[in-house]
Amino acid sequence: MRSAGSSEISSPEGGAGSGLRLRPLEYADLPVVVAIERRAFSAPWSLSMFVLEIAKPGGIYLAALRTGGAASPLCGYLVCARYLDVWHLMNVAVDPKLRRRGVGGALLERMFEVAGDGEQRFTLEVRASNRGAIEMYQRRGFVAVGVRRRYYQDNGEDAVVMWRGEPDG
Repeated sequence: MRSAGSSEISSPEGGAGSGLRLRPLEYADLPVVVAIERRAFSAPWSLSMFVLEIAKPGGIYLAALRTGGAASPLCGYLVCARYLDVWHLMNVAVDPKLRRRGVGGALLERMFEVAGDGEQRFTLEVRASNRGAIEMYQRRGFVAVGVRRRYYQDNGEDAVVMWRGEPDG
């Protein structure tokens, strides 16, 4: 796992992005991560999927925590794996009650920092119906380059394939 360090984030609009701390995701976080995952997605990852993914060396695994005494401060997370010279954003989620407050964007920006942004290339798949996520990715330089038909097994929905940096190197 790359060392993501810990950083405090302040957001001018307030809300969840204000008073947000980002740090490496830990195994102890996984029960809360799985609970958020189940609230956030119709086809959630299992605990074992998270364990297997974050056990891989060289990835970027981040947790977003609200500061200020919240009962369950973990409010979002990100899992990004490296394959040769490409970073693949595997999973990013924010507690549904705290969306559109800068948490997802803060996680992405920290991922870019940890990866060394520069000439790094990133890819992801996102549900075609998830306009909010697609727009967030576009604001951070991702471009839609294709569609994976019937990618999501729960309902057969298409995935939009997005890249930040040239897909072919």
